Amino acid sequence: MKYTQWIVILFCLIGMTACRQDAPRFRIGVAQCSDDSWRHKMNDEILREAMFYDGVSVEIRSAGDDNRQQAEDVRYFIDKGVDLLIISANEAAPMTPIVEEAYQKGIPVILVDRKILSDKYTAYISADNYEIGRAVGNYMASTLKGKGNVVELTGLSGSTPAMERHQGFMAAISNFPDIKLIDKADAAWEREPAEVAMDSILRCHPKIDAVYAHNDRIAPGAYQAARKAGREKEMIFVGIDALPGKGNGLELVLDSVLNATFIYPTNGDKVLQLAMNILEAKPYPRETIMNTAVVDRTNAHVMQLQTAHISELDEKIETLNGRIDGYLSRVATQQVVMYGGLVILLLVAGLLVVVYNSLRSKNRLNRELSEQKRQLEEQRDKLEEQRDQLEQQRDKLAEQRDQLIQLSHQLEEATHAKLVFFTNISHDFRTPLTLVADPVEHLLADKTLSDDQHRMLLLVQRNVNILLRLVNQILDFRKYENGKMEYTPVPVDILSSFKGWNESFLAAARKKHIHFSFDNMPDTDYHTLADVEKLERIYFNLLSNAFKFTPENGKVTVRLSALTKEDDRWIHFTVSNTGSMISAEHIRNIFDRFYKIDMHHAGSGIGLALVKAFVELHGGTISVESDEKQGTVFTVDLPVRTCACETSSLEESPVSSVSEASSLNDALPIEEEELEKNYDSSKPSVLIIDDNVDIRSYVHGLLHTDYTVIEAADGSEGIRKAMKYVPDLIISDVMMPGIDGIECCRRLKSELQTCHIPVILLTACSLDEQKIQGYDGGADSYISKPFSSQLLLARVRNLIDSHRRLKQFFGGGQALAKEDVCDMDKDFVEKFKALIDAKMGDSGLNVEDLGKEMGLSRVQLYRKIKSLTNYSPNELLRIARLKRAASLLASSDMTVAEIGYEVGFSSPSYFAKCYKEQFGESPTDLLKRKG
Repeated sequence: MKYTQWIVILFCLIGMTACRQDAPRFRIGVAQCSDDSWRHKMNDEILREAMFYDGVSVEIRSAGDDNRQQAEDVRYFIDKGVDLLIISANEAAPMTPIVEEAYQKGIPVILVDRKILSDKYTAYISADNYEIGRAVGNYMASTLKGKGNVVELTGLSGSTPAMERHQGFMAAISNFPDIKLIDKADAAWEREPAEVAMDSILRCHPKIDAVYAHNDRIAPGAYQAARKAGREKEMIFVGIDALPGKGNGLELVLDSVLNATFIYPTNGDKVLQLAMNILEAKPYPRETIMNTAVVDRTNAHVMQLQTAHISELDEKIETLNGRIDGYLSRVATQQVVMYGGLVILLLVAGLLVVVYNSLRSKNRLNRELSEQKRQLEEQRDKLEEQRDQLEQQRDKLAEQRDQLIQLSHQLEEATHAKLVFFTNISHDFRTPLTLVADPVEHLLADKTLSDDQHRMLLLVQRNVNILLRLVNQILDFRKYENGKMEYTPVPVDILSSFKGWNESFLAAARKKHIHFSFDNMPDTDYHTLADVEKLERIYFNLLSNAFKFTPENGKVTVRLSALTKEDDRWIHFTVSNTGSMISAEHIRNIFDRFYKIDMHHAGSGIGLALVKAFVELHGGTISVESDEKQGTVFTVDLPVRTCACETSSLEESPVSSVSEASSLNDALPIEEEELEKNYDSSKPSVLIIDDNVDIRSYVHGLLHTDYTVIEAADGSEGIRKAMKYVPDLIISDVMMPGIDGIECCRRLKSELQTCHIPVILLTACSLDEQKIQGYDGGADSYISKPFSSQLLLARVRNLIDSHRRLKQFFGGGQALAKEDVCDMDKDFVEKFKALIDAKMGDSGLNVEDLGKEMGLSRVQLYRKIKSLTNYSPNELLRIARLKRAASLLASSDMTVAEIGYEVGFSSPSYFAKCYKEQFGESPTDLLKRKG
């Protein structure tokens, strides 16, 4: 029976799907007042526009200028229950009651072209008949040059367009006293009444200069009457509508029947678009006024071409629509056949399944009944036995409970002992781990490694990184528990920091298709004093957990705001995610150290405990809420600190690390005498500034083969040695006692002797704010610890090679590369070159004299010029003199001796010797070859 029911349901669904016919979503009724060409064009546009909307049915009825018939048409649409009515009222007063009735029954009503004597309608769309009347009046006044007799043939006198067109016309010609409206007649919008009325007017008025017809059907009737009387040449005819097609206004202008006609747009497509906006609850204007324009012989031909092209496109659209209907009909037929065959096939298959399963069910039930009887008997015996065992177990459980309580205390003591042990050895782990990480990476770059060796090194590298992170977390947490956690508050804008940190999670959001949003309270000051590194770890830990536990297509939201507690300002932010719920039992323990909700997610269990520690270090609070609807929400409140709050925290900062670093530096000093003795000027020199002796030793080992290495233990010593040795490159740590790396870099870049030296900053902090400070201080590169030796070597090599191009400035005679040198060095080089050119002829000129002119000592000038050009000052002076001499030998008639004295050599023989060494031939040989 179960299978039979499912099969019947399936057949019903298939039958309903196969036989279903799409019912229209919206039914629209159109009640037109008449059946003329203007209305035909509007109706065609409405029907064509409806093709572009699915499920829209449009029915059009025309009243033939009969008020009673149009009221019946509207009644028909109301009874039919249409969703919207489009009405062009024949006359305003008779149609007002029935339109109001439709509107009051909740049917939206759009009035087109003509209004009613009430505001009970939904929307109105039409051209401005009053403005069209004014435009006709102004046109006639211009054409008649402000003087003449005018006749007006109006539409149906009770219709609003006729009234408004007359009012606008009168308003225009009232500005021209010499233009007179000598007669006016009701032509009921049609040609025959217009011809009769015009004939009567012609009999009464011998002088008529212009005829104003309210539409293009009235105008040719008036023209025909004037033609019969032989007076068509003495007057101008102006109509309204400008429809294309035979017998319409556009063709009448081209045939010179009308002097002009004014466009009265049908805009059926706009009418249906307005209707769809109303039905689909989209914004729409209540009054829509369409523009008009005059059509005369100057533009009628162009409009005829455009309308012909539009008509051609309309025909193509209708042809395509017909084909689509045919295709849809064919598809519907094929669907019926397909569903019918599927029903038969499923019916046969279903019957076979029912028969087969009925036989199997019968046999299975018989076997199950026999088995259940046997099991019930066995269970009865077991229950009796278990009743006795439960009594014994109750006594054992009481004993085990006491043992578990004792074991829990022992476990807590053991955990504390382990944590103390790990904390103690973690201090010894950090430096070896840092020094292991980079050599492993260096070995991984060796192409001669076997696959097994490479795989084992990757394993070492991965686990070294894990150990380093865990060690840092344990140390931080133990520092907090022991009250020794350093708190270094600095001014920070939490809003801009959060926005910058959010970028790190965009890739994770895209990968898991998570909607990540960040909201903040506008016009709120989020500046405070906080430890930026710890604040970053709070934010990253909470967001990392949110993304980790949010499923695909979930939502992660951060909200930042401000609040007031007991007259104090606090910064309040929440991190929430959907798709995960933490039970009340877990929430109580979630901030405990080493606590993990389950074993299915990796982690040390110390992250949230460390977050809470950092929040409390800032004087704040953190809480968590979780339920099935909203998910999990972490809430953090931080007090707003001012500068007065910073002093005590800074005073409590321990100096043990500085003292330890100083002692290490003192343990392995590098004697300057030995450095001076072993200084190899043939190799590029590199100055290493770092308070950690192991880091200096490691970097020294990487560089000493290819470079002369100078070491300094702090920023002050580094500045002094940089001024003394003027190295080719400086590598400096950022965090150092006394003068830190950023300040050291800033000072070096502000000194003339050292401003050209490229500086690489090493740091264990990867905050963007610190990097920005370093680059603002003039740093050329920024490398984070633990660093890659290959990256460091490549950066050192690249920076030194790029600065070598400066050394071709004098030797190679090439122009100075602007991007390779700072502004101070450019001014220095240009000044030195100008000084040599000016004093080249002084044979007593020496390095001391040049140094005084440049504001440097002899040694400082020597090392500065040597670093920039690879030549000593004396060598540069001699090369410049010889190049000037070579130019004079080639371009003047001076003797060798005269040229030697001219360029500053003390004797001709010394000049000849130096010239031959420089150019490979003597000056005399050059003159002979020249002669």
